[in-house]
Amino acid sequence: MTVRSAPSAVVHAAGALLWRERDGRLEVVLVHRPRYKDWSWPKGKLDPAESVPAAAVREVEEETGMPVVLGIPLPGRRYALADGRIKQVHYWAARATEEDDAPAMSARTPVQTAGLDEIDEVVWVGVATAEQMLTQRTDRLPLDLLRQAWDRGRLDTRPLVVVRHGRARRRSAWSRGEATRPLTPKGVSQAEALVPVLAAFGVREVLTSPWERCLRTVEPYAKRAGLVAELVDELTEAAHDEEPERAAELVNELIQRPRDAAVSTHRPVLPSVMDAVGDATRRWTAGALPGKDPYLRTGEVLVSHVSGRGTSARVVAVERHRPPSSIVRGGC
Repeated sequence: MTVRSAPSAVVHAAGALLWRERDGRLEVVLVHRPRYKDWSWPKGKLDPAESVPAAAVREVEEETGMPVVLGIPLPGRRYALADGRIKQVHYWAARATEEDDAPAMSARTPVQTAGLDEIDEVVWVGVATAEQMLTQRTDRLPLDLLRQAWDRGRLDTRPLVVVRHGRARRRSAWSRGEATRPLTPKGVSQAEALVPVLAAFGVREVLTSPWERCLRTVEPYAKRAGLVAELVDELTEAAHDEEPERAAELVNELIQRPRDAAVSTHRPVLPSVMDAVGDATRRWTAGALPGKDPYLRTGEVLVSHVSGRGTSARVVAVERHRPPSSIVRGGC
């Protein structure tokens, strides 16, 4: 799945199916909206300059009072509004945060819980009960995929986020060496815009090429999350030119031993990174990997959702995000 800035004729909204396993069965959260007298998934419209994943976690916390981390993407809804515009609702599976999610929570802006005039009931129910309670029949489609993923052991996942650094000064305009070539103001803005995206997926560790443009791209998130970015030479262009397999080996290790990590690297390194991610996908993996150069645009991320560990680890879904870089500094 690729999510980009919304055209003016489309109203984007986002939410999630918050799930848990209780006594061997799958349960989900439904909310009741007194204004519409309906039962639905927690969701809502994007704020100005807000990324779609950030909107999803914000809306779920506002409507349920529970902070969450996003998992695999689920089918959304698309329908016409009375004024002729199209509304697109994006959904993910989501789990409640736990103690180890403290870095991601530190990087988020505090959320105010919705009032009773907006949401007056929040309930955990089994899947069969949820099917009966949902007011809109189309809301059952993401529930069906959620249940299938749970039945197949593909719902409990951890993220591996591949980050292409933000916009940098042109090579021809920088004479002080590739390792120090900095971000442009646009690149700095892109780095800030990535903060709520990485927080939405619960990134707990940051690995980066030590070269300036990669480090500065993930530095805003690392600082707000209270993390120290791990500098990895294998992710530099120079190391990749000499031994391209080292970058692939690093990614393979992160897939087999998931660390909820973001990896910031360069365009020339991405072919090896994508090959390693591709080796862990299967024909049933949801979404598609980018297949040709430049693979990711500047400031864009690939989120790989990994299920299992060791040689049984698989990438069960992939999605891409390039958040709006006009985001207000520190906003979510």
